Amino acid sequence: MTRTVAAGASALLLLVTLACGQQTWEAAMQAGESALQRGQYEQAEKIFSAAVPKAEEFGLHDRRVAVTLAHLAQAYSAQGKFVEAEPVYLEALKIYQDVHGETHLDVAAMLNNLGVLHRKHGQYADAQRLLTRALSIKEKLLGPDHPEVALALSNLAAMYLAQGDGEQAGALFARALAVREKHLGPDHPDVAKNLDDYASALRKVGRVAEAEGLERRAGAIRGKPKS
Repeated sequence: MTRTVAAGASALLLLVTLACGQQTWEAAMQAGESALQRGQYEQAEKIFSAAVPKAEEFGLHDRRVAVTLAHLAQAYSAQGKFVEAEPVYLEALKIYQDVHGETHLDVAAMLNNLGVLHRKHGQYADAQRLLTRALSIKEKLLGPDHPEVALALSNLAAMYLAQGDGEQAGALFARALAVREKHLGPDHPDVAKNLDDYASALRKVGRVAEAEGLERRAGAIRGKPKS
């Protein structure tokens, strides 16, 4: 039996045992996350869907319900099922807010995911509102130069870039780049990605020479052998 077939058989067995109430929530989450990592998004969707009732056994407003819903929404989003993903993210967000209050990293994570979802739909006003709020929470809780803040900056920058606002996007990508270089070092793959994103923003405002310099840096990072 090949590894792929074995993984599929294991996932099918998990679904059966979940349906019979014999599998734990923890085991279901582990299996679903494994399916996500393998890119088996439809399988992950089925596992997380079956895991939601297991999580609800802890209480409808238990944090584990929100965790399960967030993973289910992630599986939907990975398949391009944005209409299905949004209400699930919203439900997870409501539970996190009930459990933690308005200012918590779990809340920021759901705001971020919803913001990215709206950006992909071209709903930029909603995306800006959600991503700005997520950034504000992370800055308040983690400080201005945390890697999680860099991620929030990049997501907000990508929203501005999608609208064609290279100036706003460039300023945010530059901030994110400084944080990543500080924490990850100058040769990290995330730094290379940030350099390319920043270059795209600079090209939007006609700063082509600067953009080309950033792109060369990114290319040099990717060309270095892994240690």
